[in-house]
Amino acid sequence: MAASKVDFKRELRAFYSAGSEPVIVDVPEMAFLMIDGHGDPNTAPQYGEAIQALYPVAYAAKFAVRGGSGGLDFAVMPLEGLWWVPDMSMFTVEDKSAWDWTILIMQPDQVTQEIVEEAKTKAAKKNPSDAVTRVRLERFAEGRAAQVMHVGPYSAEGPTIARLHSFITEQGYVRAGKHHEVYLSDPRRTAPEKMKTIIRQPVAAG
Repeated sequence: MAASKVDFKRELRAFYSAGSEPVIVDVPEMAFLMIDGHGDPNTAPQYGEAIQALYPVAYAAKFAVRGGSGGLDFAVMPLEGLWWVPDMSMFTVEDKSAWDWTILIMQPDQVTQEIVEEAKTKAAKKNPSDAVTRVRLERFAEGRAAQVMHVGPYSAEGPTIARLHSFITEQGYVRAGKHHEVYLSDPRRTAPEKMKTIIRQPVAAG
């Protein structure tokens, strides 16, 4: 019996697409594969190691679900990043070396803890790194947030982020929680000026 296909980017369109104008969204609780780290993603070796650990686990989990009973066939979801510093009022894209981060990939409910542990074992055989052991499955409830699409290189996000923050203030909210980015483009295959990134910021009542 063929596995049933599900397009989660379409089903969760409100959170995996965005327009050029900021909007408020209510993000539901979802499950993610996650791994934590610190430092500038452009220069910190830890970031590259985390990427190289996260994707193999995500693909191994996908194939396990597709081949399991009541198989489900789905595309691996986009990479996402949560970025923060201890005092978020001091958060700036100008000093990425100070950032703490969690990179994550959304998982359907069919991906269980057992499946993830088996996926990590398979991934570790090909990439026996400490980073693979640090991948975890965890639920994340972001709640109300403002988001907007950024088109262009990551290094040019500053004005887009500033515009999003101004929108949050205009709507009577204050920033709450971690800076969130959803990477819709593969930088290895997309020209920098065409890359699409959803910029999201959780909010609270002002």
